[in-house]
Order: sequence, then C-alpha cells, then structure tokens
Amino acid sequence: MFTEYKNLPNNARVWIYQSDREFTSEEIEIVSVKAVDFINQWTRHGDDLKGSFTFKYKQFLILAVDETFNTVSGCSIDSSVRFIQALEKELQLDLMNKMNVTFKDNEHINLVKLADFQRFAKEQKITSETIVFNNMVATKEDFENNWEVPARESWHKRFLV
Repeated sequence: MFTEYKNLPNNARVWIYQSDREFTSEEIEIVSVKAVDFINQWTRHGDDLKGSFTFKYKQFLILAVDETFNTVSGCSIDSSVRFIQALEKELQLDLMNKMNVTFKDNEHINLVKLADFQRFAKEQKITSETIVFNNMVATKEDFENNWEVPARESWHKRFLV
C-alpha cells in the first residue's frame, strides 16, 4: 500500500540503493510509476505493507516500509530485491554494488570503487571532513539525520589516515 514518503514514521525501515550513474528525468518518471505499482502489491505473507520511496541527488533510490503497520519478512525483502534487479536490467544501471562508495566534493556526487576510496583516503584526498553517504542506515530518521555525514562519523572512518 503506497503512502507518501513524508507520511512514514521516523522508525520506518529503509533500504538505500545507489546508482552507478545519475538517473535521467525520464528514468525517474519510469521508476516512480513502477515503484508505486510495486509498493501497492508488496505484501508479507498476504498482508499489505505500507511503503514508499524517494530519490536523492538523482543517484539514490530509497525504499521504505512502515513496520508499525506490518513487518517485512524474508520473502517480502526478496520481492523488493527482485524489483530492484528488474530496474537494473531495464535501465541498464547498477543499484546493488556494495563495493561502490559515494562521497561529495562540494555539491558534486562522486562514485568510486572501494579500493579507489581507500587509496584517496591514504593520499588524504579524502579526509575526516569529506561528506560521505552512509548507505547502511536502517531507519527513516537515521537516513534523514545520519546518512550524509563527515567520514569521521561513518563506517568510512576506518580508511582515514
């Protein structure tokens, strides 16, 4: 059951999918239609899930579900992964590569392989002040408050000199 993202509670569960490139405006429209359709049929063992999605920086797709309405199960998570995989195939992009890391350089979003991020940190091109995207946050509140943070406040800090 689709609901507007802003109407989800702060403890809603989120999954962040970072694209290996920016979505075009047309792709955002396509994904938006498909996401509403998916969420409207998304269930947990036959029970509706109340969910939503949002985009950030034309590069991140965030799926969210209100677990106070109904909790997700392994099967419902699997169906969301299949939905994301279908988007990847249709739009020819990569949304699930956990070896890609994103960070900000002023207002520009940079996506690099983890090995390159480590090298940049070693060369001090990335510092404790570099804004990174912590895609491991689990709730809407964490997403809104702790997703875009200085590297020193994220799991990325292990790579800093």
